[in-house]
Amino acid sequence: MFDSLTMASADPILGLTEAFRNDPNPNKINLGVGIYVDDTGISPIFSAVRKAEQRILAERKTKAYLPIAGPAEAGAAVQRLVFGADHSIVTEGRARTALTPGGTGGLRVAGDFLHKHAPGAAIWFSKPTWNNHFNVFQAAGLEIKEYPYYDEQSHEARIEAMIEAIGAIPAGDVILLHGCCHNPTGTDPSAQDWDRIGEAIAARGLLPLVDLAYQGFGEGLEEDVRGLHRLCERIPEILVATSYSKNFGLYNDRVGALTVIGQTSEAAEKALSHIKATARANYSNPPAQGGAIVATILGDGALCTEWEEELATVRGRIQQMRRLFVETLKAKGVERDFSFLTRQHGMFSLSGLSREQVTRLRDEKSIYLVGSGRINVAGMTSANMDRLCDAVAEVLG
Repeated sequence: MFDSLTMASADPILGLTEAFRNDPNPNKINLGVGIYVDDTGISPIFSAVRKAEQRILAERKTKAYLPIAGPAEAGAAVQRLVFGADHSIVTEGRARTALTPGGTGGLRVAGDFLHKHAPGAAIWFSKPTWNNHFNVFQAAGLEIKEYPYYDEQSHEARIEAMIEAIGAIPAGDVILLHGCCHNPTGTDPSAQDWDRIGEAIAARGLLPLVDLAYQGFGEGLEEDVRGLHRLCERIPEILVATSYSKNFGLYNDRVGALTVIGQTSEAAEKALSHIKATARANYSNPPAQGGAIVATILGDGALCTEWEEELATVRGRIQQMRRLFVETLKAKGVERDFSFLTRQHGMFSLSGLSREQVTRLRDEKSIYLVGSGRINVAGMTSANMDRLCDAVAEVLG
C-alpha cells in the first residue's frame, strides 16, 4: 500500500520553514512561521518558565497518567486567566476545561465533538483565516463555509459585511471567531463591534467556537479577552480553544485547552463528559509538563507578575517592529502606505504584497513570507530591518 502512495502536499507554512532551513544564505530572514523570536532571532524561554520548571522537577514524584481533562488546578488556572477569578462564569461554575496537546489539539477535539453532537452543522470561518483551520476541521468531518471579514484595500475588518452574513447562516451552525490578534490579518473588531457580532450570533442561534491563541499579544491580557467576554454576555453556550505556545513560549511543550461554557453548571458538566470521551479516543491523556508550567506560574503571585512583565516586553517589541518597519520603508522612499500595520495587533499582518513579489523576495533575497503575503512581524529585528526594507522597496519597484 505504501509504495502506491503519492507524496502529500507540504504544509504551506511548515514547508516554507523547511525551505528556509535549507537556504545557505547567511542573511536569510524568516517571516513565515508563527513563532515569536526576540531581537537576536531566538525564541526565548521566559525566566518565569525556567523557575517553574525547576520547581516542578524538584517536587515531581511520579509520571503517572493524568486525568483525561488534566489536573483540576490547571483547568482552574486557565479559567482565571481567560475570565478572571470573579467573573460569573467562574463563580457560578458554568465552565469546564480540558487540557489538550496545544491549541491545535483543542480545536481538533472541538471538531470531533461537534461532528458527533451537532450532526449536519457546518462550521463558518472568517475569510481569510489561519490555514490549518481547514486541515483540522476537514479531518474532523465538518462542512466548511466562509463569511467575509477583511478588506484588502482598506486593510480593515469588514464588520458590516460580516454581520450581514451572520444573519443568513442557518440556525445551529458553528461560527469560528478569532478571540484577538486575528491570524493572518492582525485586524480585530472593536469592543462595540463585538457587541454587534454577539447580538447577531445570538439572534441566529449559532454556536461560537472562539480560537484564543494569542491572549496578551495584542493590547494586554484583559484587553485581549474583552471580545470573548462580550460574547458571553449575550450567548449561553460557547466553546473556547486556548493556546499557551505563544504567551508562555511553550511551543514544543504542546499545551492548550478546550473550555466549554454552558448555561448552567450541569450543562457544562454534561458537555465535558463528551469532551473527555473524545479526548480518550484520540490521545487519552494531555501532556503533563506544559500544563504544570502554566498552572505553577498562574498559581504563584511572584511568578505570575514576572511572567506578565516578560509578556509585556514581548508585546512591546512586536509593536516596536511594526512602527520601525513602516518608518524605515517611508525613509527609503516607498510611496505605498503601510501605516495600517501600526493599527493591527499580534504577530501577523497581511502585507498586501503579491504572490509574485513574495516569490521574488524568497528567490532573490532569501526573505521568506507565506504566499498570501502574510508577515510574521516578530521575525523582524533591528539587525535585519534595513535589509528587509531594501528588499521590499526593490520588489515594489
